Amino acid sequence: MAESNFIDYVKICCRSGHGGAGFIHFHREKFVDKGGPDGGDGGRGGHIIARGSRNVWTLIHLKFRKHVIAEEGGKGEKKLSTGSNGEDEILEVPIGTIIKDVETGKVAGEITEEGQEIIVAKGGRGGKGNAHFKSATNQAPRNAQPGEAGVNEWKIFELKILADVGLVGFPNAGKSTLLSVVSAAKPEIANYPFTTLVPNLGIVKYRDHKSFVMADIPGIIEGASEGKGLGLRFLRHIERNSVLLFLVPADSNDMVYEYKILVNELKQYNPELLKKDRVLGISKCDFLDKELMHEVQKDMKKKFKEKKVPVVYFSSHTQMGLKELKDALWKALNK
Repeated sequence: MAESNFIDYVKICCRSGHGGAGFIHFHREKFVDKGGPDGGDGGRGGHIIARGSRNVWTLIHLKFRKHVIAEEGGKGEKKLSTGSNGEDEILEVPIGTIIKDVETGKVAGEITEEGQEIIVAKGGRGGKGNAHFKSATNQAPRNAQPGEAGVNEWKIFELKILADVGLVGFPNAGKSTLLSVVSAAKPEIANYPFTTLVPNLGIVKYRDHKSFVMADIPGIIEGASEGKGLGLRFLRHIERNSVLLFLVPADSNDMVYEYKILVNELKQYNPELLKKDRVLGISKCDFLDKELMHEVQKDMKKKFKEKKVPVVYFSSHTQMGLKELKDALWKALNK
């Protein structure tokens, strides 16, 4: 997935179709001098529908569709014939897409599975034909209903990545390198901050042909919950991950302090995130010899007080500890 093609937020004006007008008509045929009213109803206006699809991974195909307009319903016809329904506009979106109203911010729905459909803008109902207005005192009604107007609303389509494991860490913590080693994903890797500008997904193979999906989220910095760095734009992707893997490099000045900053940013953004299972991975351990490794582990045992959070030491370059890391993640995923 090319970085320039990853679009996770679009705003679209959705205009559903007007309902067709009811028809005014009276039955006419040979030997029937005065037939009753037989005007049919108008057809329903077309809906605008969002449909989940595993064949799309981004919202780029909607980026330049600023206006989506559904077809109007057809007018009713004689012989009680109902007008044709307007054709629906189907917008295929990735799994994990949320649809919101621009003005109210109200969530219209979220797509969580293949083929799921949400009506984003409902088409207007068709008007009733004059056959509906016949009564004992009005045998020949000459009135029918106009079709109901469709809706014209701006909607936000927002994608939140669906993954089993989300990588959380500062820029240059080794997230992209880890993903490239444990999966077939090829994220950009370089020795400067914010190399990763979009989330990357990779399938991690586990034992006995099992696997899970890992997401590399762009690096968090202190103040990200207030919009600093890449800020809120990517913090939302973490909401859909089942397990959070916090990465802190072994060459950090204070690993526990860095971990606490990351936890605090998630807390400020959404306290519910802290209810997710966590694993703390100490990356870049190839920098440490046996003596230093022993000192680091000893120091972590003394300072790190979260007993329920497993700590795994690993190196993506030498692949030291990767099996233990996968075991810890798999165990967290299957709690």
